[in-house]
Amino acid sequence: MDRKIKAVIVDDEPLARKGLAVRLGAFDRVDVIGQCSSGNIAVEEIPKLKPDLVFLDIQMPGLNGFQVINKLRESGEPLPLIIFVTAFDSYAIKAFDIHALDYVLKPVDDKRLREALQKVEETLVQAQEGMHKQKLASLIADFTGDDCEDILRKLAEGEPISANPYPTVLAIKDGSEVTRVSIDAIQWIDAAGDYMCVHAQDGTHIMRRTMKELIDELDPRRFVRVHRSAIVNINYVNKLISHISGEYHLVLHNGTELKVSRSHRDRVKEMINA
Repeated sequence: MDRKIKAVIVDDEPLARKGLAVRLGAFDRVDVIGQCSSGNIAVEEIPKLKPDLVFLDIQMPGLNGFQVINKLRESGEPLPLIIFVTAFDSYAIKAFDIHALDYVLKPVDDKRLREALQKVEETLVQAQEGMHKQKLASLIADFTGDDCEDILRKLAEGEPISANPYPTVLAIKDGSEVTRVSIDAIQWIDAAGDYMCVHAQDGTHIMRRTMKELIDELDPRRFVRVHRSAIVNINYVNKLISHISGEYHLVLHNGTELKVSRSHRDRVKEMINA
């Protein structure tokens, strides 16, 4: 590289920020251009400073490290490279290896810091930021919202962390053919006798599955059962309408209107208002 790596340190502990800044001062290739004492400040400052690299504490009051990344993604700003800084033991933190994210443990070890920076420099030189960001996005897709607290608990207790257990593709068999339908493209599903009609962006697909099998397979953070014969992808819901009769209906972006049964009404309203 023909320029220095611009870095920002995010940690709620003043001594931790100072200690890391001192250690980074020994690396000629790194220029610490900012320090943030909280996740909220980081969300404001990182887009302004536009660093190449952020040393991000995982466990902070307010916004934790995962939530900081999620907020940055939502803003649409380009994501810098991330090195997590954590007090969690190395055994637990190895869960991040599957996402190719690096980390350093507190107190920061000079040798480990040098290795992490070497990985950052190689990534920048090889112009692989896109790959890193994809894997970072995958991590946040798995652990957002309330799940951030769950992963912190698992890390603290040394529990294994698995990737998203729900499929990204639904394989629909029709005779000798198998059609792979992206889960993201599925708008809603309804039952037709012994078959399920999967309504996706590219049309309707028929499969021989039970409603229970499908609802168990689909991510409950995105799919909700609205009555005994229909499942809806909440991302395609335009509005929820309540009628004078007391009935509720969902209207999807494509104009499809589905009745919400009384037994599923509370869960549907909860997801709509989330």
